[in-house]
Amino acid sequence: MDRKRTKGSSNYDVKDLGLAAQGKQRIEWAGKVMPVLELVRARFAKEKPLKGVRIAACLHVTTETANLMITLKAGGALPFLCASNPLSTQDDVAAALARNYGIPVFAIKGEDKNTYYRHINQVLDARPQMTMDDGADLVSVLHGKRKDQSKEVLGGTEETTTGVIRLKSLAEKKLLRFPIVAVNDASTKHLFDNRYGTGQSTLDGIIRATNILLAGSHVVVAGYGWCGRGLAERARGMGAHVIVTEIDPLKALQAVMDGFEVMPMGEAARIGDIFVTVTGNTSVIRAEHFQKMKDGAMVANSGHFNVEIDIPALEKLAPKKRKVREFVDEYTDRSGKKVYLIAEGRLVNLAAAEGHPASVMDMSFANQALASEFVLTRKGTLENKVYTVPEKIDAEIARLKLKAMGVRVDTLTREQKIYLSSWEMGT
Repeated sequence: MDRKRTKGSSNYDVKDLGLAAQGKQRIEWAGKVMPVLELVRARFAKEKPLKGVRIAACLHVTTETANLMITLKAGGALPFLCASNPLSTQDDVAAALARNYGIPVFAIKGEDKNTYYRHINQVLDARPQMTMDDGADLVSVLHGKRKDQSKEVLGGTEETTTGVIRLKSLAEKKLLRFPIVAVNDASTKHLFDNRYGTGQSTLDGIIRATNILLAGSHVVVAGYGWCGRGLAERARGMGAHVIVTEIDPLKALQAVMDGFEVMPMGEAARIGDIFVTVTGNTSVIRAEHFQKMKDGAMVANSGHFNVEIDIPALEKLAPKKRKVREFVDEYTDRSGKKVYLIAEGRLVNLAAAEGHPASVMDMSFANQALASEFVLTRKGTLENKVYTVPEKIDAEIARLKLKAMGVRVDTLTREQKIYLSSWEMGT
């Protein structure tokens, strides 16, 4: 694909700086519904808690991420940004960050694998003291080809479930070389971002890509974690018949109790019209499932990596392929049956739409900013393991969000505090 690319500078690599004005407007629009991050930014601007700290960020380059980068810079940090997915970059936002905000950014929507990793390495060339990841690719490179550089890193944060899984695996094997705060595990992140954000934005991406009517269709949701349950709820709310597939008996039982039909993928494959993977695992939809699907079935992924769908197996089964819409590829097998792959199996909500609404990312990215401050203030005292976000930070973000929404809550009376702290008072 022919692209206009900005060259000749080591400070950025974006598609077209001419898109900056549009990107700046959209960044400002998102910022209007991110009041918690705005409050954090105001404090950071006064206190400069991140002064002089180089932060390498590998995140989805969106309007919401832009507001986080601006907040980190306000706090005195020197942020360097690359994309955490080849299809998730909003090119106008990348341009605006480079031109209007002076933030080094290396991201182009649709970049190939080589460019993707070149951009990660360009960010790491800044010799960061902290990392900020979404999927742990940045940390993986630091633990692989740039292992010697990892000793310069004080710590980092991780945004998503897939990344936390990878990092916990590193920690369990005693291979993690610096502490990481799992922002994904904060209640104000996964209970809202994963559930409400993923639920809405995934359907948004599918609808934008296909213009399909969900009402009356059979939607198969693979995985019933917070992302899966949010997606299942929203799909049902739009009139779809939702089927859930799971490997965890407890989550499967929750799905049943929530009113969804639960069955193995091998059975669901014959019924589904639309399949969406949200598991964080590999090969969730495989050759035997494609073979059972009905003509016209659509397959999408809203987990972090496209490995959830066995695309090589699909290509082997269906040698004929053509693009029928901007984000839809049609695969035709030898019998003439067609299966449609949406957004190349990558994050459909970011590849075909705009990702999560800014109002929910407000809490997620407030967690990122405050977790970075936490890592820096605990410099030298944290072990090389994965930490949860401190409850104090989680509670403060929830309090600020409620305040911004104009919602008030009760407080405990003196009598209630005594009752909760005693063991003597019973029936």
